[in-house]
Amino acid sequence: MQFIDTHCHIDFPVFAEKRSEVRERACDVGVSDIVVPGVTAEKWTTLLDIAGSQPMFHPALGLHPCFLEQHKPQNLVLLDELLSRGNICAVGEIGLDLFISGADLEQQLFYLEGQLELAQKYDLPVLLHVRKAHDQMLKSLRSAKLSRGGIVHAYSGSRQQAEQYLQLGFKLGIGGTLTYERAKKLRSIVETLPLEGFVLETDAPDMPLANYRGEINLPQRVVEVAEVMAKLRSCPLEFVSAITSQNAKQIIKSLR
Repeated sequence: MQFIDTHCHIDFPVFAEKRSEVRERACDVGVSDIVVPGVTAEKWTTLLDIAGSQPMFHPALGLHPCFLEQHKPQNLVLLDELLSRGNICAVGEIGLDLFISGADLEQQLFYLEGQLELAQKYDLPVLLHVRKAHDQMLKSLRSAKLSRGGIVHAYSGSRQQAEQYLQLGFKLGIGGTLTYERAKKLRSIVETLPLEGFVLETDAPDMPLANYRGEINLPQRVVEVAEVMAKLRSCPLEFVSAITSQNAKQIIKSLR
C-alpha cells in the first residue's frame, strides 16, 4: 500500500537531528512521498536544500498568513523567481486565518492574492491554510480562477463549504483531527462526501493524533489517519490508500 503525506513540515528545526530516522520510519510503513510546504521566505532556501536531498520530499513555497510580521512585498518577487525554475510542486502554505488574535485581513488578502496570481502564472496548485475564513477564501478562489486547484489543508469548514471547494477542483486535506471522536462535523464530512475529494496529511510536527496528545507528530502517522478514514467509511484500508494517493497525484504532478 502507498500513503502520501500531502502536508508535513519536515524542514522544521525539531526534525533537524533526526530527519533521516523520521523519513525511514515513514518509508517502513508505506509512505512514499511527503509534500513539504514553506511558510516564510527566510526558510525557503533551507527547505529547498532538504527537499533536494531526498526524492520523496516535494517542496512547496509560500507565505503563511500567521507570519505576516515576517513577510515583505519583495518576497512575492523572490517567489516569482523561484517558481520560474520549475522544481516547485505547489504554492503554499498560503491562505487566510481569522482565528488568530489581531488578524489583519487586508494584509492577509494582499499576500494571498499575490500568491494565487503566481500559482496561475506557473500552472501550479495551492496548499491552503484556512481558519474561520472559508467564505472569504472561496470568494478569492472564484476570482482567481485557478487552472490547477489545490488542497485545503486541515479542513475545518462546513459540509456546504466542502462541496464548494470540491466544485472548484480542490481536495480536502484530512489529518490528525479525524482521529478525535469529538470531531463529529469532520467525521460526518469524511463519511458522506465522495472519497475522491480527500487527501491524507499529518501537518507534522503539529496536530498530533488522539493517541499521541502532547507529542511531536510524525509523517508515519498518516497511516493511522487512513485507518480511521477506512473505519468511518466501512471500506478496506487498501481502498483508502489507493484512492487518496490517486487524488494527491491528480493535484500534485510531481508525486510518484
